[in-house]
Amino acid sequence: MPPSSWRATAGAQFEPEKTPVTSTRGVVAANHPLGSAAGLDMLAMGGNAIDAAVATLFTLNVVEPMMVGIFGAGWTHIRLADGSHMILDNYTAAPAAATPDLYTPISDTWPDYMETEGRKNRVGFLATGVPGTLKAWAELVETWGQLDLETVMQPAIRHAERGFRASAYLCELIQDNQADLALDPDGAARIFLPGGEPPRAGDLIRQPELADSLRTIASAGPDVMYGGALGQTIVAGIQRQGGILTIDDLITYRTIRRSPLMASYRGYDITVPEPPCSGGLHVLQILRILEGYPVAKLGFGTVDAIHLLAECFKIAFTDRAAHVGDPATMDIPVDWLMSSAYAAERRAGIDMGRAAPLAAGVPPSVESATTTHVTTADGDGNIVAMTQTINNAFGAKVMAPGTGILLNNTMALFDPHPGHPNSVGPGKRVVSSVSPTIVTQDGAPFMALGLPGGVRIFPSVLQALVNVIDHGMTLQEAVEAPRVWTQGQELEVEDSISPSIRDALTARGHQVTAVTAVAGGMNGIQFDADTGVMTAAACWRADGSPAALGGGPARPGVRFRTTVRRDH
Repeated sequence: MPPSSWRATAGAQFEPEKTPVTSTRGVVAANHPLGSAAGLDMLAMGGNAIDAAVATLFTLNVVEPMMVGIFGAGWTHIRLADGSHMILDNYTAAPAAATPDLYTPISDTWPDYMETEGRKNRVGFLATGVPGTLKAWAELVETWGQLDLETVMQPAIRHAERGFRASAYLCELIQDNQADLALDPDGAARIFLPGGEPPRAGDLIRQPELADSLRTIASAGPDVMYGGALGQTIVAGIQRQGGILTIDDLITYRTIRRSPLMASYRGYDITVPEPPCSGGLHVLQILRILEGYPVAKLGFGTVDAIHLLAECFKIAFTDRAAHVGDPATMDIPVDWLMSSAYAAERRAGIDMGRAAPLAAGVPPSVESATTTHVTTADGDGNIVAMTQTINNAFGAKVMAPGTGILLNNTMALFDPHPGHPNSVGPGKRVVSSVSPTIVTQDGAPFMALGLPGGVRIFPSVLQALVNVIDHGMTLQEAVEAPRVWTQGQELEVEDSISPSIRDALTARGHQVTAVTAVAGGMNGIQFDADTGVMTAAACWRADGSPAALGGGPARPGVRFRTTVRRDH
């Protein structure tokens, strides 16, 4: 299908707001221009896609602090030049002292089901899980990178020490979280609420304490936090404020090598992480259902297309609540959920003329939409897709005293009610919706992408895949296209989808809500196997700014002839 042919059958029209970049040497797609520039620095220095991704994330820790940090969590998906896939689970774990009754829930019903007394699972030092990001980033550079940790951290240290200019997006999120940030006057408020007020776009934000912490890590390595002096300082500060994280929690934390899941869809092989990263599993599950429908003929953004997506999303969320948790604590029927037989069974239950109700007793899932994603690729064939987070915007809204390090609040992802698959438990890892996805065709790279957005992540990844594979969109069109989402309650549709389409969906039984954005800023890379050209794109929902390394070294054997003029 030629580019943009989708417009002939589309129910929703749009024009991309951003411009993609291309290269044969290396590309970086991240949700802040300084992050992408840091990754490009590594490629220019002879580093590979792994070095570029990690340098980008360390820099995003500084310039996109509401989304990601060294005391956070995430999932890493790498496709190495030899074609092998590596999945690294660097999500947080609950501290060893975490018990099922750690928090007191305020309700047994939705919408307050996940809320607790004093919001202790969301705000403050009791909300923090054992971090995995720093451990993983250092492992990635050491194992698969070509540079060293100190080198890849230099852009982040520079921006923390010298400062960076706040974007309007950052300022808006500071304003949205002003009340909670103000509860940490000597930490978060001092940096993000100077003089008691949010900064304005263009204001300089400096983080000298964070620069010192990063410099210490660059010099001493990650163990300085996972049991060393910096870790001791962090733990002492957390415990003084009522937190339960211990130095033993940091010492014993390990990343986990997980297996990739793969399924074919219309001639493309889609590879994702396995649970407890549930997002990829449900992408594959839904694709298996969709392969029985003429998705291209339904058109993009039509009533039929959106209705079908919504029904598939409800199926996935129902199965997620019933069957998916930490594989260390339960058996997950992965093969069955991905099977053609089960897809046919669920497909038979979809009524294209009427919305099905959510199955009784299945509470909605809750994950923060504030996360970040980085996609990188180099000229040697290495590809990285990493989705990393501190959970809610600015995490727990507090910094480890004296360190400038924002703490995560990933404990909010556990069910505060005891006795459920996702209840709090010592050392337990939560189910995640992140979906760092890599697509190949005939064994060659075709596309890699991901995004932030909590429970809206995997439905958004699914829509981008369908936009390219079924509707023939360019990557730039696919990442910026209007999105929809539901997990069984309201059907969210971005407000660029016309009122007439919304009315028709309402007539089919959907409870339609228009929203400005579904999930966050997607970025990705598409590959042309014939030319070797890589195209990186980012969307309007964040400060996404792809960057490409062009040019190259001089032609071998070039010599300059110097002519000396002699005057007679």
